[in-house]
Amino acid sequence: MHKQSNVEELISSLLKELGEDPAREGLQKTPHRVAKAYDFLTSGYRKDIAAVMNGAIFEEEYSEMVIVKDIDFFSMCEHHMLPFFGKAHVAYIPNGKIVGLSKIPRVVDVFARRFQVQERLTRQIADTLYEYLHPQGVGVVIEAQHMCMMMRGVEKQNSLATTSAMLGVFRDDVKTRQEFLELTKTRRL
Repeated sequence: MHKQSNVEELISSLLKELGEDPAREGLQKTPHRVAKAYDFLTSGYRKDIAAVMNGAIFEEEYSEMVIVKDIDFFSMCEHHMLPFFGKAHVAYIPNGKIVGLSKIPRVVDVFARRFQVQERLTRQIADTLYEYLHPQGVGVVIEAQHMCMMMRGVEKQNSLATTSAMLGVFRDDVKTRQEFLELTKTRRL
């Protein structure tokens, strides 16, 4: 955990710089609450991917596409320190190893809970699964809304940013890539 008192002091100073009174009733506990929130929102820096994946990789002769889609995530834009949020769709084709399905959203969370850009987040998820599973391929698509675009700047509330990372057969085989992209379009009943 961060040195919370330092973060609290910084938030108190920020409030003063913005023309607020940190001693005002509604703001008295704000520095503490913000410090706790940032501790949680940046907890991915303190997570070890090896520990997350540990004990959940199994030998299995399954070689069809595995997809976990509609994984909700929240992250913080490193350029404006404002949230971006959306859904991640992750697939891989095993090559003798599978991973416990709950580990895939955990990997998403580890990287999402850092200051990020969507492009890097997408690639980190793909690279991690590729490194640990040595699959035939990995595909990741992230769709997100960015508060930095919605609240400031261009102020476009309905825009959606989509990024992808395709490794192995997802990059090299058009049919595999298309199958993944088609399957991520279908919604739950």
